Amino acid sequence: MADDDREGRTLFGEVRRMARTSGAVGGIAARMAGARYLGIKTDKAVHANDLKALLGGLKGPLMKVAQFLSTVPNALPPEYQQELASLQANAPPMGWNFVRRRMVSELGPDWQSKFASFGQEAAAAASLGQVHRATLPDGRLVACKLQYPDMTSVVEADLRQLKLAMGIFARMDDAIQHDDVYLELSDRLREELDYEREAAQMRLYNRMLADVPDVRTPTPVEGYCSKRLLTMSWLEGRPILDRLAENPSLEERNAYARALFHAWYVPFYHFGVIHGDPHLGNYQVRQPTESEPAGINLLDFGTIRVFPPQFLTGVIRLYEAMRDGDKDKAEQAYRDWGFTNLTREKMEVLDMWARFLHEPLLDDRVRPIQQDGDPDFGRKVAAEVHAGLKRTGGVRPPREFVLVDRSAVGLGSAFMRLGAKLNWHRMFNELIEGYDQVTVANRQAKALKEAGVPPVLP
Repeated sequence: MADDDREGRTLFGEVRRMARTSGAVGGIAARMAGARYLGIKTDKAVHANDLKALLGGLKGPLMKVAQFLSTVPNALPPEYQQELASLQANAPPMGWNFVRRRMVSELGPDWQSKFASFGQEAAAAASLGQVHRATLPDGRLVACKLQYPDMTSVVEADLRQLKLAMGIFARMDDAIQHDDVYLELSDRLREELDYEREAAQMRLYNRMLADVPDVRTPTPVEGYCSKRLLTMSWLEGRPILDRLAENPSLEERNAYARALFHAWYVPFYHFGVIHGDPHLGNYQVRQPTESEPAGINLLDFGTIRVFPPQFLTGVIRLYEAMRDGDKDKAEQAYRDWGFTNLTREKMEVLDMWARFLHEPLLDDRVRPIQQDGDPDFGRKVAAEVHAGLKRTGGVRPPREFVLVDRSAVGLGSAFMRLGAKLNWHRMFNELIEGYDQVTVANRQAKALKEAGVPPVLP
């Protein structure tokens, strides 16, 4: 067993991780409590920046969770959300010694003979692993994603820290109880450690998007994958921000937005499956050529959520309730989603958020995703919703809500960055036309079986 993996299975690995993060989390908690209960003034913006610097230097899920929480309304105070929102998964890569040890442990001592070439420098670095470009003996270009050392202990230590931070904030502000948010994050992060699961989920997306021409997904390479190594076909593309810096035409930007819409919502509304990580690093753009229109490459299939079809019915029912102004239908939709103990007052507050998310889908014309163009408008709505929930006794979001809401907010942000102008109403209604819960259930079961996706945690 490699040294880095032996340590990952000991208490020491977790204690070391806790030591590196507990000072930051505990210090922030003490400052928040002092400000709340003792009236001590504190510069939360400075502390949040310090926390961001600490997390950015760590490889692992705490950085990923920080990105996630920056998109969940009021999961953390706004000062922390604002700083953590800028945190990108760009941890410095591990060196060649780590790469060799990892490849030996996953493919055996003769691993290099399985490749015609293998890049020693990482082509990309993320929160849980790093990617190397390689060539197979038959000439195929592939991407090899290697999981960083200690990840099992890192995940558990970071999740305990996250639970502490969220628990302290919840005691200070109970407008939104995040128990199920934490459970959802925990399950999804633990699933991400299993690259064999991710390979199956990649095959699932290959099937679900097979007939969507403006979206490409990589294909896992059989015989080159394990729990901690994922080898997949290499896709040529560019970071979206790099292309936007070159001021592409509105037509091209619209094409990227349309492809993003298809990439996330064809699987969701046709199969009940969602890609839960709309981070900018998880897709690339493909510029138009003489033979091919503009499109995107969808990457990273670690955070995938499979929903029971009745939940999807609730999602569509909520859209119809917003469209028709039907409060009874909205109430049933919230219950389908898993919300409990709802009063009319609480539902009126939730409707504010629902109207914000659905407003572009109700407007049958070409328009930007957000009409006024105010980048802080969503945060203002979230603050208003938060105040309303606090006034009416708080609400406990069901775990099914977490990734759907995150995807909607994250994609809305991407559409704003693109400056896209589309008829969102028609795109959405074309997608859900003829929706039938039984058909989706059968389609979902067939796709999951063919892809070999293991059972999803609750």
